[in-house]
Amino acid sequence: MLTAIELVELSGYRKPSAQARWLERNCFPFVMGGDGHPKVLRQVVNDRLGGISAEKRREPQLRLPSNRRL
Repeated sequence: MLTAIELVELSGYRKPSAQARWLERNCFPFVMGGDGHPKVLRQVVNDRLGGISAEKRREPQLRLPSNRRL
């Protein structure tokens, strides 16, 4: 989930109600927390902005030589 500072950086707004309006206008899914602040998953932002998530990073692949004779 985005931190409060990251949400301000993303939306450009400090007030939770203004952040929620910006998120709605820009089609970012979010939920309002019990504290009155919008909650946005980091994965959603990474996907929308073209970032590479930890899940999508490719790990090095081990390739063993085959035992076949040519």
